[in-house]
Order: sequence, then structure tokens, then C-alpha cells
Amino acid sequence: MPAFPLSVQKILIVRVSSLGDVVHNMPVIADIRRRHPDAQIDWLVEESFAGLVELVDGVRRAIPFSLRRWRKRLASFENWREIGAFKRALAAEKYDLVIDCQGLVKTAWVASWAHGPLVGLGNRTDGAGYEWPVRFFYDKRVPIEPRTHVVERTRQLVAAALGDPKPQPADDIDFGLDTRRAALAVNALGLNLPVPYVVFVHATSRADKQWPDAAWIELGQSLVRRGASLVLPWGSDAERATSERLAKEFGAAAIVPPRLSLPAVVGLVDSAAATVGVDTGLVHIAAALKRPTVELYNFATAWRTGGYWSPNVVNLGTAGQPPTLQQVKSALAGFGLL
Repeated sequence: MPAFPLSVQKILIVRVSSLGDVVHNMPVIADIRRRHPDAQIDWLVEESFAGLVELVDGVRRAIPFSLRRWRKRLASFENWREIGAFKRALAAEKYDLVIDCQGLVKTAWVASWAHGPLVGLGNRTDGAGYEWPVRFFYDKRVPIEPRTHVVERTRQLVAAALGDPKPQPADDIDFGLDTRRAALAVNALGLNLPVPYVVFVHATSRADKQWPDAAWIELGQSLVRRGASLVLPWGSDAERATSERLAKEFGAAAIVPPRLSLPAVVGLVDSAAATVGVDTGLVHIAAALKRPTVELYNFATAWRTGGYWSPNVVNLGTAGQPPTLQQVKSALAGFGLL
């Protein structure tokens, strides 16, 4: 396999989705800048997450990728014209290195449109998505130990692509989120959030990841009795209905905000006394900010996606042993909230 120069000027990172995976990909930007401070780094990402990537310090440009929208309009001439224009614009920029951090055919395919040598994963790691045909797109493949946390998987891939030493989990992990800009985004909404407040993230795309309503209600009532307010964000009509249903149990102490942009979500959780939530992207944002966070797991996956980079991040639950109300209360007591 070809070796690439250790000194690079332009790098394209490809990680298009999902929200949690985009968050877990962020530390590679700080890793690159430590050893290659002059590198210009672009990031190809699904358009709905571009605003979040734009908050990452060191990203020159977030390039919106619209595959989800394009798939819905395959019969449209305008759609194909947009795809062609995107492909030409991507190919027009010459990169010293293109790194596909996702390992799917769709990401390897679009990464191959970029002008520059392409590096990607050489194998599947436990619990992570990977499609073996991607090997035919890559100029260089990087093998990763199967049982590797998603953050470390990408850090190791990028380090190997650049010829840098393998990073260690004990190294400083910096997600690089610009909290000042995020605060402006949430303040612009004029929510007048009472302090202290705790964010409840009950929503997930998978029902088997949820925590019982009764547990949310009892936890919320305990926090309200201690003087905290509750904020229940949402991302769909069904999630809003759940937020509103739970909020009724807490009276005036609960706030159901309007639908938030991702920069506003960052601002919301960064100012919260704590965030409690199921295994989903918004909770991973809170963990990335190293704010007091309680992550609730119904599966034995905390080793792969849970935060390990800060004592403020507490992972609870595993397969067959979902997190109990008392465990969550104890974690919040450790943050001085109960």
C-alpha cells in the first residue's frame, strides 16, 4: 500500500452521519492540528449536521452532503443537476489526503469524487458499521483492533493516515466545540431559561433504548423539589408530544422549547446543571462538552460509545440490566443536584 507524505496542507474528513457518530468524530480535528498546525481541514457531512460541524475549532469548511434528500428525488432532473454540480465542486479542490472515517460504500464512493489519495478503514470493528466493498475505493487501508471505542477507532485511523503515532485513550481528548457561538444561538431564541436547569433527553429512534416514563416523572419531580427546572428538547412531532406529556407532570418548572438547531442544542446543554438521557446524539453532545452527563444504556454498548474522557460523564446500564432510578439519582447526587 502506498505511503503518503507526513506533511500535508489540505485534508478532507468524510463522516456524514449519524449525529452521535459525527460528534464522536470531532476529536480527530484537534489531533491533526496538534501535529500539523498549518493543515487546512474540510469536513464532508450530511447537510442536517453541517451547522454542528461548523462549530468545531479547526474546521475550515463544512461541506454539506445531501444524500438523504437526493434519495427522495431520484426522478427529478433538478436533483441530478444538483448532484452533478456537487461532484464537480468537490473534485475541483485538490486535497493532499482524503480520509473516509465511516467505512460505508456511500461514503467511500463520494469520498472518491474528491481529488486526492483516499484512506479508509481496513476492517469492521465490533458494533460499528462497515461494508467490505469499500476496500476497492481506498488507496490505503488501516486495520483497527475489533474491540475499539468509536472515538479511538477514528483517532487511530486518522493518525495512521498521517503517519503520526497511535493516540492513546489517556491523551487529552478535545471535541473543539465553540461554546461561545453556541450560546449566541440559544440566547437568540429568548427562552429565559431558569437556573439551575436539567436537560431530559428521552427521545431516541429506537424504542428499545428508551427509559420508562414513570422513571422520568419520578426523577423530574425529585429535581423540582430540590429547586431545579427541567428542559425537554425534541426533534419530531412524536418526540414533542412526549416532551409535552412529561412536562405536564412538572408544572411550571418544565420547559418544552421550540425545535432547536444543533448549535442551539450545544448552547442549551453547555449551560445546563446536568443532562440525563438515553443513548442518542444530544446526550453525546453533552458528554463531548464534558458537562455533567448521565448516559442511560439498555445494551452492553457503553464501552463502545459512552464517554470516558471526563469524570463528569457517567454511563449507567447494560444488557439485561437497564439503569435504575436509584442509580440515576445517585449520579445526580454526585453532581450536587439531589
